[in-house]
Amino acid sequence: TELQDLLNLPEAPLRIECYDMAHLQGTDYVGSMVVLEDGLPMKREYRKFKIKDVPGNDDYAAMKEVLTRRLSAYIAERDMPVEQRGERPGKFAYPPQLILVDGGKGQLGAAVESLKKLGLMGQVAIIGIAKRLEEIYFPGDPLPLYLDKRSETLSIIQQIRDEAHRF
Repeated sequence: TELQDLLNLPEAPLRIECYDMAHLQGTDYVGSMVVLEDGLPMKREYRKFKIKDVPGNDDYAAMKEVLTRRLSAYIAERDMPVEQRGERPGKFAYPPQLILVDGGKGQLGAAVESLKKLGLMGQVAIIGIAKRLEEIYFPGDPLPLYLDKRSETLSIIQQIRDEAHRF
């Protein structure tokens, strides 16, 4: 509830997904997705996305690719007739209530482009966190939010961001 209030979200974010881009041993470029549900890590939901369409080292383009792939899979499952879907939901059947992007305005802007392209802007809340001063960025707002360093909300955001870094 504190997270909902401080981030001015329309509903409590029961599913939070955090995304981080990384190089594995300097060559393999991947995006990591970690998931919290009801405040608990859901390790079986964690995913790595091998970057396929981005040459070189472009975190913004990689972020767009990863979010577009993940959210396109959600849309495909959401729009699939029940007869085709079957009993068990697929791995991307549930949308996040909050997407947390590791990075500042640039990474957030790239992620927002993906949401807009897929028609999900306004349906999924999204924020970015810049590591240096733990600044929280919102789409369309140039000024960051600084949470109290002792706040539980900041602690949760840092935990999921750090987990994405490690994964």
